[in-house]
Amino acid sequence: MRDGVSASRTWLPKSGSSKNATEVYGSWETILEFLVERFPFISEDIFRDRLKRGDIVNESGTPYRADSPYVAESFLFYYREIPGEPTIPFTETVLYKDSDIIVVDKPHFIPVTPTGRYVKESLLSRLKHRFQLEDISPIHRLDRETAGVMLFSCSKEVRAGYQSLFQNRQVSKTYEAIAPRSTLDFPYTHRSRMVKGDPFFRMQESDGEANSETLMDILETKGELARYLLKPVSGKQHQLRVHMASIGCPILNDPFYPELLPSKDDDYSQPLQLLAKSIEFVDPVSGELRRFESQLSLEF
Repeated sequence: MRDGVSASRTWLPKSGSSKNATEVYGSWETILEFLVERFPFISEDIFRDRLKRGDIVNESGTPYRADSPYVAESFLFYYREIPGEPTIPFTETVLYKDSDIIVVDKPHFIPVTPTGRYVKESLLSRLKHRFQLEDISPIHRLDRETAGVMLFSCSKEVRAGYQSLFQNRQVSKTYEAIAPRSTLDFPYTHRSRMVKGDPFFRMQESDGEANSETLMDILETKGELARYLLKPVSGKQHQLRVHMASIGCPILNDPFYPELLPSKDDDYSQPLQLLAKSIEFVDPVSGELRRFESQLSLEF
């Protein structure tokens, strides 16, 4: 692990052809030749630089050089790196930590796991680096655009127990959102069938048996806006964002719903007004009732 980034690995296949020539494996004299062919979207100069820095190693941790011979049927380890990775100018707050879990108050714009342009800046990499624990793992999902309470496990031994809480709907979660004021009667329950949309990272509602459910209420109003309390019963991707858009009250500053807006890249001026406010569950290790609440607030 380097700077909170765990090593990724790639299998080095046989070189040449099988005796009956029915299987062609490829032919590489050096590790550099293999890397350039295996990852054509990365330039040779970048690989030469990484090899020079010792960032690509063999199974025993010995760094490869640009002229290191290709060693078939072994693993090569490397550290994922994004040239010019942007720095996200927000800092997470650790609400609680023990030997089993870490509870974090995540700001808007920080992805939970490495994705796209962000590796070291992901919340997972930050926590691994901060606590020097490679086994830290997220227990549930939270969109990059969403702020609030996020739960991580500290070891492989306890991870499954915490994951089962979410799989079996034994976790009570509350969210807050700022959106246009609705004329519906509240409290209100929204149920629908959610499926993958277009593009692939969006969700949409369709006909058929409902597979998602959200309990909604209004906490307060101010002019044309309202602060909503949202309690998801199910845990579909983008569920709260889709359900709010479906009732005609899209969450303020949502770049995906009801319409996909052009990317604003590093513009942090309009965060999605959605906050994972609290999380409550019976700890599967200690048996204690746990409740954690975000210290963040929305713009209202």
